Amino acid sequence: MWDPEEYRRFGDERSRAFFDLVARVDAADPAVVADLGCGPGNLTVTLARRWPGARVHGVDSSAEMISAARDRLAMSTGPGAGPEPGAGLARRLSFTVADVRDWQPARRPDVIVSNAVLQWVPDHLNVLRRWIGLLAPGGWVAVQVPGNFDQPSHQILRELAGSPRWHPVLASVRLNRQAADPADYLDLLADEGCAADVWETTYLHLLHGDDPVLRWYRGTGLRPVLAALTAEQAAEFCAEYGKRLATAYPSGRHGTVFPFRRIFAVGRRHA
Repeated sequence: MWDPEEYRRFGDERSRAFFDLVARVDAADPAVVADLGCGPGNLTVTLARRWPGARVHGVDSSAEMISAARDRLAMSTGPGAGPEPGAGLARRLSFTVADVRDWQPARRPDVIVSNAVLQWVPDHLNVLRRWIGLLAPGGWVAVQVPGNFDQPSHQILRELAGSPRWHPVLASVRLNRQAADPADYLDLLADEGCAADVWETTYLHLLHGDDPVLRWYRGTGLRPVLAALTAEQAAEFCAEYGKRLATAYPSGRHGTVFPFRRIFAVGRRHA
């Protein structure tokens, strides 16, 4: 279902939230770091570089994403890649296909990072609670989820998928579930004995080119829909969805302004 190349579009905009999230993790010298829902692995590599003494494990349920991550790692460790990006990263980085809901680490991690993943996971608050239970004493958990379920991009997608034309084909497709309220994450972290840091941010992304919001969602929220359609149906669906998006997000003098709210939750388990 997932296409690493589509996902890497708007890489700067997508990675901004990851770096804002990880900046609040004050782990000094973790031994084990897990990136749950690591995607194509480009951001997982930054965790290995931030914590050069850590073994870093990227986990994703998509075989396509893990294949792309392993290919990226092989390229970064090849001839001419440099000393640490080569042998050092190869020894410390690994990528595994697994479901983050029941992932079981070989050793308790000191840091768990999950960026824009839990919105796809049923009962995600209990999954987050399970992750906290996996942490080493004093360990950190850091998650970020989109919080824009009420925005036109998602309203239009739900309306279109539920329309008479598309409902017979897409009735069984599970769309992006989105987040809980920030206070729910605060309560969960505190209930599980963590020092909690929870906040939200709305980014105003300035996108360029034709149909930029459609191109954004082709890499994320549209993936389950496109996977359920034939190529001809997908083209028809995207044409209609793109037309409505262009009305909701008109191009302005400097490009297309795309507001995107995200929710962040960071907790440190008491030692």
